[in-house]
Amino acid sequence: MAEQLMWRDAQEIGIRLYEEHEDVDPLTVSFVQLHKWVTELDGFSDDPKGSSEKTLESIQMVWLEEWKVDNE
Repeated sequence: MAEQLMWRDAQEIGIRLYEEHEDVDPLTVSFVQLHKWVTELDGFSDDPKGSSEKTLESIQMVWLEEWKVDNE
């Protein structure tokens, strides 16, 4: 069974998004799309309405750091 992910797990969510969308520059993803991808992650079990712009930005920055390792 997959680890249960919550909005507070920005580090793990960002890493998982990079693994699932490694060819996507995170800065090209809208917060609407980012929210959708997070809530579709295997193991995501938090309230979909429980995110904020700050939460999504934190996730996006983790994903960006992972993406930069392979793309810069």
